[in-house]
Amino acid sequence: MEPTRLTIRAMMSPRRAAHFERLGAPSNWRYPWGVEKNVAKTSSAIHSDPEIMGGTPVFVGTRVPFQTLLDYLESGDPLVEFLEDFPTVSREQAVRALEEAKDALLARADSA
Repeated sequence: MEPTRLTIRAMMSPRRAAHFERLGAPSNWRYPWGVEKNVAKTSSAIHSDPEIMGGTPVFVGTRVPFQTLLDYLESGDPLVEFLEDFPTVSREQAVRALEEAKDALLARADSA
């Protein structure tokens, strides 16, 4: 039997539950049970699909927005805390996403 949304939110850290409330997760939202933590390498660690969270950029194979990682880091939290709160995101995915963001920022700065 799959836990209900309320049960899932009760099992989450208060910070993670607040994050999903802030995102306005739909009332029928369920934790993505069975999502593979170690997603095979793809061309990108993040993607955007209108069918997944309204097109918000998320880590491939999850419903975890990339912005959430940036929010954690911006507030001074270590990467390990983000990974503990969002176990569907692997360390490799998080590092790769940050490297892609850095490369995109540097490329944009070089073209300016």
